[in-house]
Amino acid sequence: MSVAAPVAFDARDGIAVIALQRAPVNAVDHPLIDALHAALRRAEADPDVRAVILTSALDGMFCGGMDLKMVAAGDAADLRAFVYKFYMETMNIVYAMSKPLIAALNGPARGAGMTLAINCDVVIAADDIDLGYPEIDVGVIPAIHYVHLPRQISRNQAFELLFGGRPIPVARAVALGLVNRAVPRADLMAAARDMAALFAAKSPAIMALGRQSFMRANDLDYRRNVENQIETLCNVFDTADGREGLQAFVEKRPPRWQGR
Repeated sequence: MSVAAPVAFDARDGIAVIALQRAPVNAVDHPLIDALHAALRRAEADPDVRAVILTSALDGMFCGGMDLKMVAAGDAADLRAFVYKFYMETMNIVYAMSKPLIAALNGPARGAGMTLAINCDVVIAADDIDLGYPEIDVGVIPAIHYVHLPRQISRNQAFELLFGGRPIPVARAVALGLVNRAVPRADLMAAARDMAALFAAKSPAIMALGRQSFMRANDLDYRRNVENQIETLCNVFDTADGREGLQAFVEKRPPRWQGR
């Protein structure tokens, strides 16, 4: 029995739809991120594609985060290679794109799923989902989000989300500015396509110049700060509590924190 590719690609009417499809929760591992990078590059290289939608082919789940079983099984070098690929390579590909990227969240986004969403230019979500940063509860930290989130929603709101670990309903995410808009689930892809068509109707030359200028204007020290946070995340994986949290997740038991 053949295994489905972790990412599906469909391009028509000037819009490319990239859909994550690694059951059961689109946990991010090497094959998924490699396939996502290939799909983003394919969309960028296609002159007929004017806008890109990132979504999930799984019913009721956008992305549950990193594959923590894979992370728990890896050594320090493996983990460092993976987090650099996921965070820095993905960010650099998205940064260099000339076409707008829209996230269409048809289900919960957790951890790395939030990273994929906020890397997009616009986020549209089904109105019955929730979002969150649960890393703290498994002995990891959502360090990348320390860079952008305080600037996006205020330092105090960001601290609560990043260190509380609790999911928030999409209505609050819209109010905070994390999500552009929430629509009924049945209308999600139509809303995403409408947004993509709005962008696709513009001059591709002006859109390319404008998006690249927008990215440069808003980058500031963002990518350098993200790289610094990656170092912190790699150090967390080396702590006793970091390893214990991951192992507890794999064994489906409460973690026994050691404080070191």
